[in-house]
Amino acid sequence: MAHEDHIRCISHVPIFDSLTDEEKVEIAHIASSRSFLKGETIYRAGDEAGTLYVLYTGKVKLYRLNVSGKEQIGRIIGPGDFMGELSLFSSLPLKDHAQAIENCIMCVLKGAQLKEIMAKYPSIAFKIMDELSRRLEKAENRVEIISLSSVNQRLAQVLLDMSQGKTLVELNVSKGDFASQLGMSQETLSRRLSAWQEEGIIEQKGHRKIIIKDQHRLEDILFED
Repeated sequence: MAHEDHIRCISHVPIFDSLTDEEKVEIAHIASSRSFLKGETIYRAGDEAGTLYVLYTGKVKLYRLNVSGKEQIGRIIGPGDFMGELSLFSSLPLKDHAQAIENCIMCVLKGAQLKEIMAKYPSIAFKIMDELSRRLEKAENRVEIISLSSVNQRLAQVLLDMSQGKTLVELNVSKGDFASQLGMSQETLSRRLSAWQEEGIIEQKGHRKIIIKDQHRLEDILFED
């Protein structure tokens, strides 16, 4: 990746959008680029921290493994998003695994150098902290949904959230990864979607498209015991 591409990569990230062009150039000077193929591991839980990864192209899933080795996906990130940010404020090892689910190109910034620039431009540190608070809130909401809701309620809530009032829901990950995000097995997800299709609540189109045919029925499911 050329230096100009590093600047474009930095420009895509919301935490850097308040910087001037000259300041973005300064950030780009400490960036290096790395490419990952689909399925390749970017880092593992327990690896040494201290690096901020900015995604330029592709998609990455962040996940943890439970005691039985089952994968639980925390987030899917796309272009303009970043990961590894917790390592900027802590010396603890990384807690998540990161794996490319599409071919990826990343801008990589070493934490020590980035901290020097954050000291120079405090707005970057504040924006990272703001994003961290948003992610924490989303994580807490997800834990609440998984721990307090039934399988039906979880799936209905997510489909309604993703549809945003429209009828078409397009998954940006495989159904296996989608099921993992919901805290259920792929088999459970498939059975539930098939049952709802038979009931006329939804219609599945291919592997990643779901048409909501009865939004009111999905809303009713949220309040079922």
